[in-house]
Amino acid sequence: MPDLQVIGEVSDGLEAVQKSAELQPDLVLLDIGLPSLNGIEAARQIRKLVPELKIIFLTQESSADVVQEALSLGARGYVVKGMAASKLLTAVEAVLQGKTFVSGTDGNR
Repeated sequence: MPDLQVIGEVSDGLEAVQKSAELQPDLVLLDIGLPSLNGIEAARQIRKLVPELKIIFLTQESSADVVQEALSLGARGYVVKGMAASKLLTAVEAVLQGKTFVSGTDGNR
């Protein structure tokens, strides 16, 4: 997608919160299993600092309970890493258009 630009990368959840506040991106991809601050807690903090930011989780975790928790925090997308090659760009496009996208989870959404 030529109109997408990566403006930052981070190595842990604390840095994800800091960079989200600093860079104010349109979209952030988060993993649940981030070091120092997991993705769920990072999303919770990001939501408080940048409420309009769109969040997509890209993670190994596929349980319906975790998906539901992520979506309840305001995440607009959820893609299991095993499906990333075929679904990630579709998820990004959908979320940027204001839709919700969930793929590759035990919840069969």
